[in-house]
Amino acid sequence: MRTAAIGIGATALMDLWGLLRTRLLRMAAADYGLVGRWIAYLPRGRFRHDPIAATPRVRGERAIGWTAHYLIGIAFAAVLLAMWGLDWARQPSLAPALIVGIGSVAAPFLLMQPGMGAGLAARRTPRPGVARLQSLITHAVFGVGLYLAAVAANGLAGLQARMA
Repeated sequence: MRTAAIGIGATALMDLWGLLRTRLLRMAAADYGLVGRWIAYLPRGRFRHDPIAATPRVRGERAIGWTAHYLIGIAFAAVLLAMWGLDWARQPSLAPALIVGIGSVAAPFLLMQPGMGAGLAARRTPRPGVARLQSLITHAVFGVGLYLAAVAANGLAGLQARMA
């Protein structure tokens, strides 16, 4: 339960950052429907698209993408807890969360962006440097979210213990 809470909380903070980035910096929002489309084509044997937006839509792709987005967040929270243990969850510190958060940028750089037609680390996008920087910032925010969600989950666990 704690892993899910940390992963969901961190992913939600990342999504809030995405909303702020879209509104304040007028940058395009992430389209998790395209992620869902990419995922839906994997069992059909198609990993690479050129680009994913040109690939025919799939029924339920937005739901698939958003579900995967949160499940991936939970998976990275599980990686954090597997590496630093429940002791970290009981007394969270920022450094391990940032290591996992920033390290999680490897997934889009090495898997999703190439698979969706953007190339390795977004090299085929119009402004690869900007795309890379935004990915790094977003995943650093995810790392901060891992930390803050662990602090919140720890506080809620303590509150539940006192109420019992």
